[in-house]
Amino acid sequence: MPASHPTVTDPVVQLTEVTVHTPRRPAPLLHTVTLSIAPGERMLLLGTSGAGKSTLLHTISGGIPHSVNADLSGQVLVNGRDTSASTVVDIAMTVGVLGQDPSSSVTMSQVDQEVAFPLENQGVPAAEITGRVQEALSLVGAAHLAGRGTSTLSGGELQRVALAGTLVGRPAVLLLDEPTAMLDAHGVTMVRAAVAAAGVDGAAGTAPAVVLVEHRLDELAGPAGLAGLPPRTVLLGDGGVVLADGPTVAVLKEQAATLHRAGCWLPLEAELWAVAPAVGPDDAETAPGPDDESAGRGGAPIADVRGLALLDSFAAPSGAAATLRATPTPGRTLLEGTGLSVSRDRVRRRTARRPGPRILLRDVDIRLTAGEIVAVLGANGCGKTSLLLTLAGLVDPAAGRIEGQRPGLVFQNPEHQFLRHTVAEEIGYGLPGSAADRAGIVAHRLAGHRLEHLADQNPHRLSGGEKRRLSLAAMLAHDRPVLLADEPTFGLDRRDTLATATALTEAAATGRGILFSSHDLRFVAALADRLLVLGDGRLLADGPIEAVLADADLLRTAGLTLPPLVSWLLHRHPGALRRTLHRLDTAPAVDPVPAVVS
Repeated sequence: MPASHPTVTDPVVQLTEVTVHTPRRPAPLLHTVTLSIAPGERMLLLGTSGAGKSTLLHTISGGIPHSVNADLSGQVLVNGRDTSASTVVDIAMTVGVLGQDPSSSVTMSQVDQEVAFPLENQGVPAAEITGRVQEALSLVGAAHLAGRGTSTLSGGELQRVALAGTLVGRPAVLLLDEPTAMLDAHGVTMVRAAVAAAGVDGAAGTAPAVVLVEHRLDELAGPAGLAGLPPRTVLLGDGGVVLADGPTVAVLKEQAATLHRAGCWLPLEAELWAVAPAVGPDDAETAPGPDDESAGRGGAPIADVRGLALLDSFAAPSGAAATLRATPTPGRTLLEGTGLSVSRDRVRRRTARRPGPRILLRDVDIRLTAGEIVAVLGANGCGKTSLLLTLAGLVDPAAGRIEGQRPGLVFQNPEHQFLRHTVAEEIGYGLPGSAADRAGIVAHRLAGHRLEHLADQNPHRLSGGEKRRLSLAAMLAHDRPVLLADEPTFGLDRRDTLATATALTEAAATGRGILFSSHDLRFVAALADRLLVLGDGRLLADGPIEAVLADADLLRTAGLTLPPLVSWLLHRHPGALRRTLHRLDTAPAVDPVPAVVS
C-alpha cells in the first residue's frame, strides 16, 4: 500500500520503537527509540562515545538497514515514507548527510565536481549547477578550493567541501555528524553560519530539519553561548536509549550532573552547573557577556558572576596543584628535524607523475626531547598532518634532514592504520615477546582505553570515537620512544578526551616524547608543555604554552582563535592556566539539592 502524502503538519522524520542490533554485539546500539522531528526544526543529539548517535543518523538516512550490516526493528518514516521500503537513492533526494569521515564519501577528483555531483544526480539543469556550487562553497568558507584536487586537501579542508556537498542539494533533512571535528576556529564559524543560512532556501521552500551531533559545543555555540545551540536536545544514554528530550537549556540544566558524570562535553555554563549546582541561570547575578572582540581580549567566558567566582577559586594556589604534571626538564633528544621542507605531494608524485611537489612548509627546525609533550597548532591546510607524516618517515622531506628513531604515528583517520579483524588482534599486532606477555599488554590497553567490551568486534564496525580510542591504544602498546598523534581527540567525548590526556601523560612519564596536532585549544592548554605554531608556510613560533597563546599578533597571523575560557584565564590569572583547567576537568559532578516543599 503506497505511503500517504504527508501534510504540512506531519513530522519530516518519525521514529517509532526503533531498535538496532549488529552481529557479534549482544547489546543493541539503539533501544526502542521513539521521536519525531518537525520540518525546519533544529535538534542537538548528545551522548557519550558509543551511545548510538551515529547509529541514529544512519537509521534516518536509510544506511540502516540498506547499507550497514545491522538489524532494524520498529519504523522509520522520512517525509512519510518508510525507509525500509524505500531505496537509498530515493532517500538521498530528501536527506543530506555529513558523516564523521568525509574522505569516505569523496567520489570526484576535483572540488567543484565533488560538490556538483549531488545536483547532477538530482537532474538539476546544468545552467543552475555552477552558481549553486559556488554558493555552497562560499557558505562554508571554501570558495578558494573550487579548482583544487580532492586528493590534495587537508582533513579540515575536505570536511568543508563535504559540508558544501551536503548543503548544495537543499535537503529537507540535514544530518551533521561532528561537522566541526577537524576544523580550525574560522571553519567552526563558517559551519555555524552555514547551518543558519541553510534555512533560507530549504527543500520545497522551507528550512531543512537539522539533526546535529557535536562534541565541541562551546565552539559551535560561539559568542551567543547556550542561545547559539539548537533549541531542542535529545540525550542518548548507554545502550542507545533516550534519556531526555526537550528544550536545550532545560535539558542541560536538569541533566548537567548526569551528562558530566557520563563523560559528555558540556558548554561551559552547563559544566559549571554540574560541578556546582548553586551556580545557575535562575537567580544568579550576571556579568557582561562575551562578544567576539571581548573574548579575544580575555572577556568574561560566561555572563554569570557566580560561575566566574568558581573559576577564580579553581585558579587560586593550593596543595591540589601538586597533582599537576610538572613541565619536564629537557632530556635527551629523541627526534630532530633540521631545515625541513614539507609537501603533501612528495609521495604522490611518484605514482601520479606530477611535475613537482607543492611545498607547504619551508626551513622548519624541530626538536623533541624525552618526557615532553608538544602540540602543533595551525589553521586547516597549513601543513600539520604533512609535517607529522614527514617526521614519521611516511613522506620524504622535500629538503632538510630528520634524525632519530622512527616514531609511531596515530593517523588522523583511524581506519587507515587498521590491519586485523578484531580489536584485540589490532592492539596485539606486531608485539614482541611471549604469548602471555602480549596478552597482558593487550588486556592493559583494552582496559585503559575502555575497549574491553569491544575486544572481539571488527575495528571497522566501531563508532568514530571507538575507532579513535583503538588507534591510540594500538600505537601505545608498542614501545617506541616517540609517539606522533594527528588530532588524537577529534570525535571523542569528555570522558575519552581526559582518558587520552592521561594516556599521553603516562607515556611521557616513561620517557617518551609526544608530538600531537589539535584544534582543541582547551585540551592543548591543559596538556602540552610546548607549542609549535605553523602558518604562512613556516614555523611561526616554538615556545611555552602561555607565552605563545598570549601573543595576539601571532594568533592572528596563524588564524587561531582562543576559546573564551582560555583567553579569560590568560588575562585574569596568568601562570594559572593549566592549574585551573586541571581542577575544572577533575571536579566531580554534584547532584543539585532537591527543593524543599513546605
